[in-house]
Amino acid sequence: MTTKPQLSFWQIWNMCFGFLGIQFGFALQNANVSRIFQTLGASVDDIPILWIAAPLTGLLVQPVVGYLSDRTWTGLGRRRPYFLVGAVLTTLALFAMPNSPTLWVAAGLLWIMDASINISMEPFRAFVGDQLPAKQRPLGYTLQSFFIGIGAVVASMLPWILAKCGVSNVAEPGAIPDTVKYAFYFGGLVLFVAVGWTVVSTREYPPEALKGFEGQPSSEQPLDKSRARSSGLKWLVAGVLLGAGVAFWQLEKELYLLAAGVGLYGLALLLLSLRSGRGMFSTIMTDLYQMPEAMRRLAVVQFFSWFALFAMWIYTTSAVTGIHFGATDPSSAAYNDGANWVGVLFAAYNGFAAVAALIIPLMVKAWGLRVAHLVNVCLGAAGLISIVLIKDPDWLLLSMVGVGFAWASILSLPYALLSDSLPAEKMGIYMGIFNFFIVIPQLLAASVLGFMLKSFFGNQPVYALVIGGVSLVISGLCVLRVQDGSAAPEGALAGSK
Repeated sequence: MTTKPQLSFWQIWNMCFGFLGIQFGFALQNANVSRIFQTLGASVDDIPILWIAAPLTGLLVQPVVGYLSDRTWTGLGRRRPYFLVGAVLTTLALFAMPNSPTLWVAAGLLWIMDASINISMEPFRAFVGDQLPAKQRPLGYTLQSFFIGIGAVVASMLPWILAKCGVSNVAEPGAIPDTVKYAFYFGGLVLFVAVGWTVVSTREYPPEALKGFEGQPSSEQPLDKSRARSSGLKWLVAGVLLGAGVAFWQLEKELYLLAAGVGLYGLALLLLSLRSGRGMFSTIMTDLYQMPEAMRRLAVVQFFSWFALFAMWIYTTSAVTGIHFGATDPSSAAYNDGANWVGVLFAAYNGFAAVAALIIPLMVKAWGLRVAHLVNVCLGAAGLISIVLIKDPDWLLLSMVGVGFAWASILSLPYALLSDSLPAEKMGIYMGIFNFFIVIPQLLAASVLGFMLKSFFGNQPVYALVIGGVSLVISGLCVLRVQDGSAAPEGALAGSK
């Protein structure tokens, strides 16, 4: 076996540069889609269920793209064809989104846009694992965080910048302001160029070369079908009972989504227990059911981290415009000023994340991966909770410092903890499965946050941010249970049962 050669800083830079464009798309989506939905007639109560397209798309697309990219080899390589296809589709969706004539067209375009972004984004995580030796992977993931921060700063601020340059920030009722339209057009162009640069400036190891590098753990584990069948039956019953409870007590309709998700997972396990062979469905479900122990523990960390982030993305616009700008009418100047300020705040936390990406390696060196992550997500928790206490919107920039450190850490340290225990031939599918635990909490947030706010917090959106802060603290405590991936033995892939 041979050692995977180290790459130069600029080679790693080129590998990660495409994330600048991907984050342009995500940042425009996160900062403006709630605004677009409200402009087209959605109420605050409707926003979570409309957002459901984004995480549901990721749940379906990411493991499929991971599975396919593990088995792809073309003239462009293994992962890069997916970068390029996703970039083209995302660019077209970004051009179309601000021209949506109705609410449901916008919701459908969000679905298409998020699917397209995921086609490009999912293989980028595996790309770092493919190309870099273990010692350089933290640098690769940190550079991805850096580009995420830089791209999101500019993208989130674009409507605010355009308004300062004289572009109209208001429109007729039901129409999207020109500031948002031009921001999406520019973002689509940047995304295509940035991803295209990574495609043309990098190379990939062929599959046979990857298998020859030392230190690649084996991944095959026989499936215990009787255990899978028993687990599937329990999940299916739980989903049916939950759905019946929602109907009996006439709870919020979004909770049906949670019941359906639980039941469908049970059905998938039952189907897995009856199938033979190793097709795409069986491979994804088997690897999900028998995931590595490190991934199993990190899944809990990711769950609570991304629940908090999704709460922030859904509710910051309505919280800040309502509390700090005193506006709930999407056609009012005050509301649009507040929505633009949310774009600035989102730009700020991404800017602080870019700075944090330079500081986090020093934190890791001093404290280790786990303690560094704990500190960073607790800073994020303090930032989210402080929003309910701060009255001057300018001071919300201080809240974004903590959020930025948490964001940079969430995007890098869990992957650094995980990647060394993943086999090269399954890097894509395992990264796709790992992203389930980004998607599932988002689906849960869209299902239960509206219910929680209406039932316990007087339907005040700002308290969703407090819930998010508590969730971040829980995620930080859970990371202490995770073994440092660099210290994991080759047998660490044995699934727990």
